[in-house]
Amino acid sequence: MLIRVEGRQPLNGTYRPSGNANAALALIAAALLTDQPVTLHNVPKTASTHAAISAASAMSVSVTWTDEATLTIKADQLTRRVLTHEDTDVSLGTMLLVAPLLVRRQVARLELDFPLNRIRPHLEALRDLGLDVVNSSDAVEIKAATWEKRDIILTQASVTATAIIMLLAARLGKETVIYNAACEPHVQELAHMLTAMGARVDGIGSNLLRIFGVPELSGTECTVGADHIEAASIAAMAALTGGRVQIDGIRGRDMRAIAKIYWRLGIQLDIDESTIFVPRHEKLNVSNREEDVDSSIETAPWPGFPSDLVAVATVIATQARGTSLIHEKLFANRLLFVDKLKAMGAQIVLCDPHRAIVVGPTPLRSVYMDTPDVRAGLGLLAAALAADGISNIDNANVIEHTFAGVIGKLQALNAKITVE
Repeated sequence: MLIRVEGRQPLNGTYRPSGNANAALALIAAALLTDQPVTLHNVPKTASTHAAISAASAMSVSVTWTDEATLTIKADQLTRRVLTHEDTDVSLGTMLLVAPLLVRRQVARLELDFPLNRIRPHLEALRDLGLDVVNSSDAVEIKAATWEKRDIILTQASVTATAIIMLLAARLGKETVIYNAACEPHVQELAHMLTAMGARVDGIGSNLLRIFGVPELSGTECTVGADHIEAASIAAMAALTGGRVQIDGIRGRDMRAIAKIYWRLGIQLDIDESTIFVPRHEKLNVSNREEDVDSSIETAPWPGFPSDLVAVATVIATQARGTSLIHEKLFANRLLFVDKLKAMGAQIVLCDPHRAIVVGPTPLRSVYMDTPDVRAGLGLLAAALAADGISNIDNANVIEHTFAGVIGKLQALNAKITVE
């Protein structure tokens, strides 16, 4: 999909983010732990959720859309034990379905078309639980186990690894303690759903989780929360274009660290329990407090500043008066997209794969861009909206891989975006 974006058009109006696709993936997996019906509201229709639903359907699970965003799931049985290349190709998050396969079928086979090191923390955690994990050149065979009490520590605060262990612990273990657990909003949603289904999860929102499992889980009904990354990205786009936007349906607590970093880059957000108001910004200035002569933006595990917003933060820095150091501490190569911003006229020095120095403000000019991945996609879209002229973004379909309908919703805010 190619989109043409006319820049310098102020965004105005009210915006409602879609449900968090990562949360939806985890809740779909949780629904397969029981043979009782589970109803999920506010499920986003993204490529990643579609992949998980397709994989569940292939296991003979009944999956029904009862309205545009409500999904009812009833897993009387799981007739497959395999996750194929096609199941995980769209999103590695589909790997969460390994957990219900192990709980309901005792054996799972994960076919691979990617390097094993991508899922090293996940496999280590499964072995630490006492599961039998055997690797081959193109697959991983896993056999289930039960346990009275297990304490495990994750080598990385991985969202997917944390969620898989929580799903398994809710049915296979009596007591499971996870140290260095991820605690992102979507992990918290999974914990609340498992609690509603009959398990007990202590420490929700912290990096120390204690799960008390039960032999059987009941059905439940819950709502997928708004995507905080989408909400924060739209807030940035509104400020960059000089618009005025209200973003409804968010959870204020999810925006606290994000709002602090945006403030350093000159963006003021008015946030209450469920709403963000972005006032009109005439200009952006990097914080001029004495301790902030140069602004340092560092990503960190939740509740720190999310790595998924590093591209958006870099674009903001190009339009803020002052010098900013963007430090991506969690993942290598996520800053390589800055070459596209430099082609638009940004003053950026890429120090190494983890750090970039940005000097602003610099006018951005329209260019042709090929979106590299979903994480950089919203950042490049923000740059195109802030640039002079008409930018062409190719492969823009990856933007809606995780963020459902975001282009249409931006058009409703007066964004001049044409889809081809």
